[in-house]
Amino acid sequence: MENKSHAFWTGLFTIVLVLAIAFTVFFFNVDRTVRVPYDLIARTNVTGLFTDASVRYRGLGVGKVQSIRFDRAHPGQIRIRILVDKNAPMTHSTFATLGFQGVTGIAFVQLDDTGTDPTALASSPQHVAEVPMRPGLFEQLQQRGDVILKKFERLADDADKFLSDDVRNQLMATTKSLQGAADGIATLASQVQPATAQLPQTLKQVNTTLASTNQFVQNLNRPDGPFVTNLNKAGKAAEDASAALADMNESLRFVTARVGFEALPRLYSFSDDVSAAARSVDRAADAFSTNPRSVLFGAPQQAPGPGEPGFSWPAQPAH
Repeated sequence: MENKSHAFWTGLFTIVLVLAIAFTVFFFNVDRTVRVPYDLIARTNVTGLFTDASVRYRGLGVGKVQSIRFDRAHPGQIRIRILVDKNAPMTHSTFATLGFQGVTGIAFVQLDDTGTDPTALASSPQHVAEVPMRPGLFEQLQQRGDVILKKFERLADDADKFLSDDVRNQLMATTKSLQGAADGIATLASQVQPATAQLPQTLKQVNTTLASTNQFVQNLNRPDGPFVTNLNKAGKAAEDASAALADMNESLRFVTARVGFEALPRLYSFSDDVSAAARSVDRAADAFSTNPRSVLFGAPQQAPGPGEPGFSWPAQPAH
């Protein structure tokens, strides 16, 4: 009876201990984070993405993938339901891309924000908000793969054309031309070498000439030098000539005044005589034109005027 009681208490203790361990594990492993659902709208491949995959906001874990399904309302479109921490800064400019963990090929959802619209994006289980999903790096490379391949093909064609026989012949001809030019330069250098050897002597002569020129300029600038002395003499001669011209002008003014004082009265008298003679000629011409006989018989006598002998008043008309 005592063995049965001991076994009972041992079994009961074991059961209680197992339940306590299970409760402890559940208590510490239970996720108490409040998450908000969002739908990612993907129009590209989602290779490597599974349910319960992590969701990261710029590298920080903020949730997980709940489900992946096709959108029956839009064929070819995939809806990815994610649960995101309510404290994550989800805005109207938030978008999602597909990232990969190392080389394992396991994908995760990477959230990011352009910052163009900082308004908070509200979501709830009854009205789930939609977030656009953009192509990731590998998808962009895949989309641009054709363009890159075409460019590589074009480069390969250009390289093939560059390595053709015609181009090689042109390169050989250019190389020969460059070699000929180099030989010509070497020949020219050998011909110029004698002139180069005389260059120091020429420079010495040039320096001597410059020194002589400098001495000549210094002599010209000296106050008692020949150049300044000749300039002074030329200035003195110019002053003498100016004084002579002044004397000549004074003499001319005196002669002009004397001529005006003595000759002008005589000139005025001569002018009066000429005027009187012109009037006499004018009267003679007038008399000749009026009575040409006066040249032969003389001028007719004029009728006596009042007070002269033989004058009579004209008869008055009768009224």
